[in-house]
Amino acid sequence: MQHPTRVVSITLVLALAGACVDQRDRATPAQNENGPREQPVTVVDEAIAGGSPRPLPAPEPDIDRTWHKVVPRAAQATPVPSLEQAALSAKYTADYAPGRAQAPVDREHYIDYPDNGVKQVAQEPVSTFSIDVDTAGYANVRRMLAAEGRLPPSDAVRLEEMINYFSYDYTPPASVEQPFSIHTELAPAPWSDSHQLLQVGLKGFEPQLEERPAANLVFLVDVSGSMRAPNKLGLVKKSLRLLVNSMNADDRIALAVYAGAAGTVLESTPGNQKAKILAAIDGLEAGGSTHGSAGIKLAYALAQQHRIEGGINRVIIASDGDMNVGTVNIEALKDLVQRQRDSGIALTTLGFGAGNYNYALMEQIADVGNGNAAYIDTLREAQKVLVNEMQSTLLTIAADVKIQVEFNPAVVSEYRLIGYENRLLAREDFTNDKVDAGDIGAGHTVTALYEIVLAGSGGERIPQLRYGDRDRAAPAPQHNGELAHVKLRYKQPGAQRSQLISRVVRRDSLRGDIGEGSTDLRFAASVAGFGQLLRGGDFTGQWSYDDALALARGARGDDPHGYRSELVHLIELAQSLSSGS
Repeated sequence: MQHPTRVVSITLVLALAGACVDQRDRATPAQNENGPREQPVTVVDEAIAGGSPRPLPAPEPDIDRTWHKVVPRAAQATPVPSLEQAALSAKYTADYAPGRAQAPVDREHYIDYPDNGVKQVAQEPVSTFSIDVDTAGYANVRRMLAAEGRLPPSDAVRLEEMINYFSYDYTPPASVEQPFSIHTELAPAPWSDSHQLLQVGLKGFEPQLEERPAANLVFLVDVSGSMRAPNKLGLVKKSLRLLVNSMNADDRIALAVYAGAAGTVLESTPGNQKAKILAAIDGLEAGGSTHGSAGIKLAYALAQQHRIEGGINRVIIASDGDMNVGTVNIEALKDLVQRQRDSGIALTTLGFGAGNYNYALMEQIADVGNGNAAYIDTLREAQKVLVNEMQSTLLTIAADVKIQVEFNPAVVSEYRLIGYENRLLAREDFTNDKVDAGDIGAGHTVTALYEIVLAGSGGERIPQLRYGDRDRAAPAPQHNGELAHVKLRYKQPGAQRSQLISRVVRRDSLRGDIGEGSTDLRFAASVAGFGQLLRGGDFTGQWSYDDALALARGARGDDPHGYRSELVHLIELAQSLSSGS
């Protein structure tokens, strides 16, 4: 029989401990939304830390889902009572005990752009957008499907980044004087018998590898505490080693880091001094908070000091994007990068890790920095981005590339641009050389797909008005056979004025069936269909993962690196995960 006094004492101690923990959890938010996080408590946990002091993880911040605001909880105004200290120690010791699974905290950040809607040609005959060569979205979706065994959230699925992850066999331009060629193709949409797909493709000029200009690169590596993981800083080191091994004596590499503060680890060094550069990379260790803005300023300053006229001048950020000290607001960081891009120094972002990956930040600062965004989930992906496609990643051949497609209302009644939701431009922006747009790297292919409805086909999604359409104007007779007019504007690197090239898409170029389309069109359609299914399939009707699989399997073509075969595997995984849910 238990002694009554002992029962009361134990109950009282537990109640007091619980009350203290509860009081701590209900602390009011700090007034400074960008202030430092609460200082962690240090305890001794011999079972885990070998008897050495180990800081307890700081409490997770409250997240405002506008994603750029991180609101820390307030620090305690009075010292932590010894009873609370004991309770917290017991809590964290239990949480980190061997064999106990930790509940993952998902703090990844994406921006939800609604799918492009259907446009009536009679009302809006012109579609204008900036090209996009980012590939981070596809690799990130692959990580969720293949490594984590889960379907991605819809806002993580960027259709244009999935399509443009793959290269397409478009005819290349003859010289860098016209830095890219235009390719168009037209065939029925695989998910609708009454709709067609218009493919607009660009192929960038690619010089021989030995003709590549000298490169002045600054690696800016996030070494904050959030990067302390094998798939973060560990993978960063292995990835950068691959790029270093491709550099030569004419190239220069500097290494800067940022955590609570920013610093230079390696001054700009000739690319053939590989042992020195690799030793600096191997010595990186993670710890501290993340002062990203200070690191960005330092990296641009280093790049400017060793700028190579006529060469490649680029900052490469390797981070999970979880910046929480200094300038953390996305618009302020974009302004910082935008001011720097005028110096002619481009920016590439390499995203790493999971759980707190800030895709939105990494993608947007790369866009305003005249660069590209990639996501590195495996060393194989690092090989693709930094070695196999090194020239595409580093060497810009055309700047501020804009596409404008004008549809003929006598031939096309409706259209819908698949993807590029965050790249749309106003019609007047096309001829305004002050408006920033995407850049194309050497050898890059860029693909855009329009789903269109031919006039009189009965496949319209928008009902006709009762009183008709008064704005519809008949086209000139000489244009009756034209389906669309595709125009592109671009600038030569460093130029201030854009140049125009264009081509006409004729209605008689329409294939009779998607199966008659080229391998590239069919594969791009399979990727677009798969991505739309992941986003909810609002425009794909009864089309299914089985249909996407059949289309992708039949359109792999020449696949030397196995990237297209990997897509087939991902569709199979998504189908299984979707059935399980």
